[in-house]
Amino acid sequence: MTSSAGESAADSQEASGTTWDLVIIGGGAAGLACAIYAGRGRLSTLVLEKMLPGGQVALSDVIENYPGFAEGISGMELAQQMHEQAARFGAKIETATVEAIDVSGRPFRVRLAGGDSDAGPRARALLLATGCSPRRLGVPGEKELYGRGVSYCATCDGPLFGGKSVVVVGGGNTAIDEALFLAGLASKVTVVHRRDELRADPILQERALANSKIEFLWSHVLTEIVGEESVRGARARHVSSGEEREVPASAVFIAIGETPQTGFLPEEIERDKGGYVVSDSDLQTSAPGVFVAGDARSGAYRQIAAAVGEGVLAYRSIRRHLEETS
Repeated sequence: MTSSAGESAADSQEASGTTWDLVIIGGGAAGLACAIYAGRGRLSTLVLEKMLPGGQVALSDVIENYPGFAEGISGMELAQQMHEQAARFGAKIETATVEAIDVSGRPFRVRLAGGDSDAGPRARALLLATGCSPRRLGVPGEKELYGRGVSYCATCDGPLFGGKSVVVVGGGNTAIDEALFLAGLASKVTVVHRRDELRADPILQERALANSKIEFLWSHVLTEIVGEESVRGARARHVSSGEEREVPASAVFIAIGETPQTGFLPEEIERDKGGYVVSDSDLQTSAPGVFVAGDARSGAYRQIAAAVGEGVLAYRSIRRHLEETS
């Protein structure tokens, strides 16, 4: 394992063409937690994140259930603090999209988008912390009006629709979080949910049901997003009667679940039917030396605190693996 005094090993290396002790794919809560521990443990560590620092964490308006923040903290602020902490301990963090990994030999090879397949970083161990991306509805108008009223992130795009009517699709924690955030900006929020009751945590349900700006369209599914140059409404169909109605709106925020970002992985890495990566109790995948943590792991409890804990457990397992194979 690589170590240094003063300047860390990660600071003195370039990502491409270099062999690292650990390459972490994904800079969300799990990936950054592992990077903090790996940096402190003097492993040369590279974090590859294709989005904002913190991944999906950065898209949350207020996080109330992360220990240590009695009044809550914005997702962006928490993500930035994690990012800075990992960098302070020596992890090198780069914005890059991973197209493929080769786990057939050692060191492992990582191919980056737009790069030469032989010039990408190499790793003695890999951590898959890729997380998930929002699931699409697949209805007419969704793709055509994306960025023009169709959004998957209220924190990102909600301020654009202040004083206007908006629609939120979904009934889980994310959807109700988004509805509550939007209620502070919009004139009206209509939540379209396919069931007759919410799946969100009780405290979120209580807040949403008590909010005069939030209305619920129960037992309905969205069938079309209407508009030409921008969103002007959404069509919804009752699941039992089949009756359709159009809800006037300037934006539609979709929060119906997530899809794991694991499509680039080779067949050597086992996944479940949903595409989530299967691991053992030490978070090692079916490919020795490749570990997984966070939302992309099969059976993960998809909360920030849980992802951080998995990142720490992954570090412990990775360090033991490197010691045993050095």
